[in-house]
Amino acid sequence: MIPAIEVTGATVRYGDVLALEDVSLTVRPGRVCGLLGTNGSGKSTLFKTILGLVPTDRGQVRILGRASSAARREGLVGYVPQSEQVDWAFPVRVRDVVMMGRYGHMGARRRPRATDRQAVDHALDRVDLTDLADRQIGALSGGQRKRAFVARAIAQGADVLLLDEPFAGVDKRSEGTIVELLGSLRQEGTTLLVSTHDLAQVPELCDEAALLQRRLLAHGTPDEVLRPEVLMEAFGVRPTEGVAAWTP
Repeated sequence: MIPAIEVTGATVRYGDVLALEDVSLTVRPGRVCGLLGTNGSGKSTLFKTILGLVPTDRGQVRILGRASSAARREGLVGYVPQSEQVDWAFPVRVRDVVMMGRYGHMGARRRPRATDRQAVDHALDRVDLTDLADRQIGALSGGQRKRAFVARAIAQGADVLLLDEPFAGVDKRSEGTIVELLGSLRQEGTTLLVSTHDLAQVPELCDEAALLQRRLLAHGTPDEVLRPEVLMEAFGVRPTEGVAAWTP
């Protein structure tokens, strides 16, 4: 079986700063992998490396057997970054933002067809934003904005989705909607790489977990990765009441 995500010996530097060191990570199709680590551990860099947005000094990346650039062109991989560089005052509707996920399916003029509109409507429904589809994107709450960008990735129809801290700064309703959605996508066979600081949520949400601290410290089942002695190596403190006590 061709891996959905295959990172082999990836080393990335930003000038003199070593961001990733010899990272190798394989995620099989249809799996949900939680990416864990402290702030500055390299999680966002790993996402950008997988997408081919950051060049490696050494190593290589394959997405469903293809180079990152080819996977992006073919619409095989979608990405929800931790924060969007958006002019929130710009007069663009939520529906228009989600439609951006369909650009790879359109021609040069980017004129949406019926199938594109249907994909957008379906994505909006899945994140519970149908009633807000014609609202200006900046008028949404933080959680609603996050759901809109998740909808954009869903509308793309990608087989592999990378979500960088999708629960950061969202309200409980948005968090519940996203958790339920990720479970549905897993059942549909989508491969998900999800970074999160909420370690207590990982066993329920993820099939496997990877612990990053510039190097890959551990990769396995949530129970294997969330052992206190493993977490100590990354976070440097010992929990007193199990995983729920960690606040990295």
